[in-house]
Amino acid sequence: MQTVSLHFEEYGTDNEFPLIILHGFFASNRNWRFIAKQLSDRYHVFNVDLRNHGSSLHHELMDYPSMAHDLKAFIDAHGLAPAHILGHSMGGKVAMWFALHFPAMLQKLIVVDVAPMSYEHSFDPLIDALKALPLNQLLNRKQADEWLSPAIENAEFRQFLLQNLVLQEGSFQWRINLDYFKTAGPFIVGFPDLPESLQLKASTLFIKGEQSNYVHETQVYRFFPHAIVATIANAGHWLHVEAPEAFLTSVNDFLNEVHSN
Repeated sequence: MQTVSLHFEEYGTDNEFPLIILHGFFASNRNWRFIAKQLSDRYHVFNVDLRNHGSSLHHELMDYPSMAHDLKAFIDAHGLAPAHILGHSMGGKVAMWFALHFPAMLQKLIVVDVAPMSYEHSFDPLIDALKALPLNQLLNRKQADEWLSPAIENAEFRQFLLQNLVLQEGSFQWRINLDYFKTAGPFIVGFPDLPESLQLKASTLFIKGEQSNYVHETQVYRFFPHAIVATIANAGHWLHVEAPEAFLTSVNDFLNEVHSN
C-alpha cells in the first residue's frame, strides 16, 4: 500500500515515552497544539497532520486502512514503537483501525468522541458550501465568513473550517482538496467491516462529551472489550477545546497507570 509521509510537530524530549496525536476531519495538528504542549512535560509528543490535512501531502485515497498505514510508516520511520496513540473523531477511527491490526506497535490507546461504527450523516452539503465560495472575489477572511454564514450557521465551526483557507500569491485558496474530501466523505463517516474476533487486549480509554452522542458503548465493546469509557461534563464533540483541563486530567490519569504498574 502506498503511504504518505506525514508532517508533524514535536514537543518534549526523546527521554519521555512517545505519544502520537491524530486530529479529526477538516482539522490539522494546529487544533491540538495546546493539548500537545500541555502533555509534553510527561511525554514525547508527535502532533501529526494526517494525509490531505494541514501540511501533509495530498492523495486521492483517504480511507482508514490507508491512513493507518501512513501511521505505521511514520512510527517505523521514527522508531516510536510501542507508542501511546490519541485520536479524535476521524483520527480516533484511524487509531482504532491501526490498533486492531498492529497491536504490538501500541502501548495505550485513547479514542476521543467516536466509536468503531458507521454514522448516518453526510459531509456533502458542507463540502458543497465550501466549494461554492467565490475565492477569486474574496478580499479577506471576514468576507469568506459572511459568504458561508447562510449555509453554515455556527460561527465557531465556520472559523474552524476557514483555517483551511490560505492566502497564496495574492489570492485565497483552499489548503485542502475539496474534491478528495467529497469522495472520501462516505469512508470517513463509515468504518470498515471487521470480524468481531479482531479484538484489542491493550488498555483503551474512550473519552466522550456529555453533550455528544457519537460514542455508542455497545459498539465500543465489540472490538475493545477492556475499554474504559469516560465522560467529560458540559462538553460536546470538541471536548478538548471546551473542557481542556478535564480532558487533560482524564488523559494523564489513564496514561499514568502504565508507569505506576
